[in-house]
Amino acid sequence: MNRILAFAFAMVPLAAIAGEVKIVDDGKKAVVTIDGQPFTEYRYTGYAKPILYPVLGPGEKPMTRDYPIVEGTPNEANDHPHHKSIWYTHDDVNGIRFWMEETEGKPVKNIGKQVCTSLEIEGNSILTTNDWQSADGEAVCTDKRKISFGTIGDARYIDYEVTWVASSGDLRIGDTKEGTMGIRTNPNLRLKASPNHGNHTVSGHSINSEGVRDGAMWGKRAAWVDYWGEIDGDTVGIAVFDHPSNTRHPTWWHARDYGLVAANPFGVHDFEGKPDGTGDMTLKAGETMTFKYRYLFHPGDHDTANVAEQYEAFTR
Repeated sequence: MNRILAFAFAMVPLAAIAGEVKIVDDGKKAVVTIDGQPFTEYRYTGYAKPILYPVLGPGEKPMTRDYPIVEGTPNEANDHPHHKSIWYTHDDVNGIRFWMEETEGKPVKNIGKQVCTSLEIEGNSILTTNDWQSADGEAVCTDKRKISFGTIGDARYIDYEVTWVASSGDLRIGDTKEGTMGIRTNPNLRLKASPNHGNHTVSGHSINSEGVRDGAMWGKRAAWVDYWGEIDGDTVGIAVFDHPSNTRHPTWWHARDYGLVAANPFGVHDFEGKPDGTGDMTLKAGETMTFKYRYLFHPGDHDTANVAEQYEAFTR
């Protein structure tokens, strides 16, 4: 897996590409730099699921929480240790739980894990395959991911494409709010502090594509969401885009005031109060289903970053 490949064009307009992307894989993680500066690392060993950590945005600002990968960072809450920076998973896949983890400090039944079985680097992209396994190693399904990196002006982006593969028989993705394309933001971007958990200072605001703001965004459908606030003296933000080709677009958002933001097309029961199982989706053996998302780490708030226009460019 040890490869070093320089920048190649991403699938974005040529005018949007400015930085030189390099990816180095050391057999445990793929380290991404832009113009020689750190951006992120795709860590595919050592955790219950692959994660992207750290994630550095404009001005090298840390865009995600350190905990639990690194403990003791001032002003960080020590809750939800399964919220590790950026990840993709779901908590009911053929009855196996992949969102929750065994590190919760309490017994959790039916816990699964994602195991990376291949990884290649192609230009500015990581191409990887993962087996979703039960605790005893039984295969549940497979996914194929293409994760691409680049810049748009002063902003940095991560394009995250996931293809589910029903590789072990029929696959049921269950109706639960605990999923799927998730990020736990820098604590300064939280909407609400939690002193009891160690978080005392917040400056976050948020809005979605429908104009819904802050805590009211939870469970609502939208094409995109944006969180912004002050980190180390500068205003920066994180926009997350749901591609129009995705099943059930515009997706529902498991977007909490404590910094969890997750696009979830399956949790209809929780989000809309409909009968349990309404959001279930089944793939027959051998079938596939693809989802595409973009994380845009931008300077300024959603207005100065022109998030709505950036989303339209993403859809093209």
